[in-house]
Amino acid sequence: MIKKIFFQLIFFNFFFIKKVFAAESGGMPQLNPEFWISQVFWLTLTFGLLYVVLSKLILPKISKNLELRKSQIQENIEAAEKQRESSESKLKEYDDIVLKSKLEAKNIFKNIREKVLKDINSKKEILDKQIDQEVKKVEEEIEVLKKSAPEKINKIAIETSSELVKKLIGAEINNSSISAIVDDLSKRNGDKYYGN
Repeated sequence: MIKKIFFQLIFFNFFFIKKVFAAESGGMPQLNPEFWISQVFWLTLTFGLLYVVLSKLILPKISKNLELRKSQIQENIEAAEKQRESSESKLKEYDDIVLKSKLEAKNIFKNIREKVLKDINSKKEILDKQIDQEVKKVEEEIEVLKKSAPEKINKIAIETSSELVKKLIGAEINNSSISAIVDDLSKRNGDKYYGN
């Protein structure tokens, strides 16, 4: 196997060397001095045309596109900056409106609270006056009742006493006598019950 590979390498090297010698004997035209002038001419013409086409047609379009893109990017940056400034001003206006609304709400709440407290106080004063009037009225009625109570009690006592005496004795007694007795008793005990 190794012998086979060795013989193949020798055959391949021999074939390759034979081809190299054949190319050398024919010569390479690029290295032949007789073709240099034409090669320089065509080289100059080709690169000159390539330079003209690039500098007059392709590069201006590329630079124009680059300038257009640059100006568009600059416009977008300026528009974004204006939008940012507008957003900041709108945000500031919004904050001012919120702050103003809070202050107005606070003032409205304060005014309503003061108004409600005034209404409550005025109604309380009216209610207190009405209660005082009712208390005075009741006190006056009580005073009237206190003043008229002894007379009514005396009258009831006289009538009841005359009926009791009539039933007990069977004869009628003069009302003026009973009235004098009841008056006397009521004067003695009046201080206890009526504060007279």
